[in-house]
Amino acid sequence: MSPRFIAAIDQGTTSSRCMLFDAAGAIVAVDQKEHRQIYPRPGWVEHDPEEIWTNVQAVIAGALAKAGAAATDIAAVGITNQRETTVVWDKTSGRPIANAIVWQDTRTDQLVAELAGDAGQDRFRAACGLPLATYFSGPKIRWILDNVPGAKAKAAKGELLFGNIDTWVIWNLTGGTKGGAHITDVSNASRTMLMNLQTLDWDDEILKIMGIPRSMLPQIRPSSDPNPYGASVASGPVGGAIPVCGDLGDQQAALYGQTCFSPGEAKNTYGTGCFMLLNTGTKIVPSKSGLLTTLGYKIGDKPAVYALEGSIAITGALVQWLRDNLNLFEKSSDIESMAASVEDNGGIYFVPAFSGLFAPYWKSDARGVIVGMTRYVNKSHIARAALEATAYQTREVLDAMNKDSGVPLTALKVDGGMVYNELLMQFQSDILGVPVVRPKVAETTALGAAYAAGLATGFWSTEEDLRKNWAVDKEWKPKMKDADREKLHKGWLKAVERTFDWVE
Repeated sequence: MSPRFIAAIDQGTTSSRCMLFDAAGAIVAVDQKEHRQIYPRPGWVEHDPEEIWTNVQAVIAGALAKAGAAATDIAAVGITNQRETTVVWDKTSGRPIANAIVWQDTRTDQLVAELAGDAGQDRFRAACGLPLATYFSGPKIRWILDNVPGAKAKAAKGELLFGNIDTWVIWNLTGGTKGGAHITDVSNASRTMLMNLQTLDWDDEILKIMGIPRSMLPQIRPSSDPNPYGASVASGPVGGAIPVCGDLGDQQAALYGQTCFSPGEAKNTYGTGCFMLLNTGTKIVPSKSGLLTTLGYKIGDKPAVYALEGSIAITGALVQWLRDNLNLFEKSSDIESMAASVEDNGGIYFVPAFSGLFAPYWKSDARGVIVGMTRYVNKSHIARAALEATAYQTREVLDAMNKDSGVPLTALKVDGGMVYNELLMQFQSDILGVPVVRPKVAETTALGAAYAAGLATGFWSTEEDLRKNWAVDKEWKPKMKDADREKLHKGWLKAVERTFDWVE
């Protein structure tokens, strides 16, 4: 009997999931487990890589149990992951030498300023497509080497390995210290600041300037590879000899899962942060408007596909903050009814620059503000302003994307947890002035990883097969008057300026 499912491991910022998909791209089973968010100091965000690996094993077992599936039912495994989050571990023991430094962490701000020097924030942009920012992995690796006792010497001897979370999970899944595959794909490699966009290999000049030994770095492979990165080990959670052959950073996985295969197609994912990607085809498009030039994906031996990306640090994380830090409501989903209990935001704007501002500003010295406060404002207005912040930030990224690409977007495909918030989706359409479209399978991050693995093994034959799986679930159309839209947006831009230069 031939395998019935593809397994996708979706290792995100707040939780790990395993999802099983059938040939129609439908979810058969899902299991999920949250991990701790560790905040040792203001601006620092860490995860425990060993806790993440323990959780990944648990959710794989959970998903297989829920589906009543055995290892023989799985055709292949695909991985998708929180990008930029940096793990350095000992090659011999398999133990991390420090907690993972999460993409939101801002501890490398001084190092980033030193690296920029007189050359400025765009010192490496021509090679890697990225501005110097605390967001990316390269400076995080350097920080670990500089600050963990003995790390630099061990790295120089070839005793340490680096990976984003995809690399860490694949290494463990395929054997760990007993021959685990030390690999990453082009999409994840493009988030390190260390990969050259044209050669799709590590850039020796940047490595030298950053002080990072090449021996630490994983081999860069296609996102979907008919020659598997490795196979799951018999003692592991999936069972033995299942090909591991799909790997995509979470936002690129969502682009692929939304079947944005043609230049000009775009998607926006609403998760911990918000990430809009526009497929630019095989062309590298430098951004003049504060966007990132990044790898979209690479399928087998086909040419790499590039993308423009607008990254927003805090969207769903703001809802979590209101829930956990301010105890404004019990469940994240409660924010919608609270926000809907008032007609508008009461004149306030909430700019959640908790980790600085990402696209299109790239200001690591910005911090969050609530402006326009009066005694009229209550917690429902704050809840509404928090939701609206996601839509306003998306508008800024879309405006930048239109400028860079020269192609005005006519509709926006959306996915991720927040797309079930009807109030937010309608406001998003209103503030953009274009329709917002949610697909039937909104978990497109995991789906993209499944597609990459399934294409590599022949579970799906062509990208056209994948397009046939995509279907509209709901569409929101703009109802707001143009004058109202522009007035609200102008107020937002004024509020954003208040966040600038807060950290001396």
